[in-house]
Amino acid sequence: MTNNSKYFFAVDLGATSGRTILGSLVNGKLEQDELTRFPNNLIDTGGHFYWDIYALYLEMIKGLQIVGKRGIDITSIGIDTWGVDFVFIGDDGEILRNPRAYRDPITFDAMDDYLKHVIPAKEVYDITGIQFLNFNSIFQLYAMKREQNSALKSARKILFLPDTLSWMLTGNEVCEYTVASTSQLLDPRTKQLDERLLASLGLSRSKFGKMVNPGAVIGVLTEEVQKITGLGPVPVIAVPGHDTASAVAAVPAKDEKFAYLSSGTWSLMGIETKQAMISERSYDLNFTNEGGAEGTTRFLKNICGMWLYECCRREWPDEIRKLSHPELQGSAMEVKAFQSIINPDDKVFANPTSMITAIQQYCKKTGQVVPETPAEICRCIFDSLALRYRQVFRWLKEFADFDLDVLHVIGGGSLNKYLNQFTADALGVEVLAGPQEGTAIGNIMIQAKAAGVVSDIWEMRRIIANSIELVAYHPTEDKTVWDSAYERYLEITNKI
Repeated sequence: MTNNSKYFFAVDLGATSGRTILGSLVNGKLEQDELTRFPNNLIDTGGHFYWDIYALYLEMIKGLQIVGKRGIDITSIGIDTWGVDFVFIGDDGEILRNPRAYRDPITFDAMDDYLKHVIPAKEVYDITGIQFLNFNSIFQLYAMKREQNSALKSARKILFLPDTLSWMLTGNEVCEYTVASTSQLLDPRTKQLDERLLASLGLSRSKFGKMVNPGAVIGVLTEEVQKITGLGPVPVIAVPGHDTASAVAAVPAKDEKFAYLSSGTWSLMGIETKQAMISERSYDLNFTNEGGAEGTTRFLKNICGMWLYECCRREWPDEIRKLSHPELQGSAMEVKAFQSIINPDDKVFANPTSMITAIQQYCKKTGQVVPETPAEICRCIFDSLALRYRQVFRWLKEFADFDLDVLHVIGGGSLNKYLNQFTADALGVEVLAGPQEGTAIGNIMIQAKAAGVVSDIWEMRRIIANSIELVAYHPTEDKTVWDSAYERYLEITNKI
């Protein structure tokens, strides 16, 4: 990387892997140096799923030690993770237990139970504007309260995952706005955790840290961390702690008239708005209003994305898993289109024992060709995702007060040329793919803004667009082919 620059250290954690990156702005372009990459393993024990918060902390420290050994003077540190999950801190300042993972089975019936016996769904939505997902923090906490969880009972503080890691670095307890917004405990109008919802869980506002917005200084590295890493009192910045919020901040859009698709394990499709949009229609369609950078709202819908593909790939024999993604996905293009269609967001695909079996049973139940080979299953997944994207995009066009004629695809899925082309064909609009590592880029650029290196989000986006190569996809298929497939998709998905 170029010398005489300001350097920013980003910790970017996903549900399957994480990495640490050193970023710098040089001659109007972003340079990145990936320092470490590591797996994030889900721990299955005692009938529950956990994250290893100490392993994640150790990987973060390893990245900082590399910086220290290189003698690099970093300007700041930022941390982003997935949403909803949290850690309990005891009176003695210790972590009480490794955090439960959002796929833990304890939440499977918790949402329905809470909405039936505590506060009705419409009232919860009117307060929060958040999409109903069984693993939202509110339902995790309710499930733990219901089971009389000992860590919850003993907790002095509840910290979301990025806030936990920043606390481990600085000793300061905060509640970063964008990740807090994923909890379904926050009112986007007041931008604070709602007292009524907290009380319904037997919690008070004091259980959570001070609310901070992206760009705020959380604190500096503790003396302990300075000694371990060889660094000085480097500031830790509250970047958009929810990885999707960081990714959306990195969308290289020219102006406000765009939709985005953060494509990875989850696909999140939405628009950026100045205010939350909470209405009967958004409630009926289960759209969400999550916090974004610079006070924006991410009005979006969660879609079960490449989770389907990732789970199937793990089940296939070694000779299939050894194929590269382009090889496997290319073989799917030789399969007849639309012979097997699923609703990617059907609850049967949330966390099945076998994803392959779940897909096959869905197709059999709806009277379709049952996909058998990896190529057939891949084609089923890609066709179905593109059709689901079309459905959600049509809904977004209802809500947007501007024309939507471009979709920015960011994240790992931006490399999937087949799905990107399907998406352009299904939606009938231009699809611009990139950047692949949007979360880390957004993380770094918000740090750069906090340091005064860039002035606002639009300068950030211009720099990002100037630093990467966007790949454009335009509709090529006969529109009537996708129109017909979409009608069939609606018919099939309405059967279940």
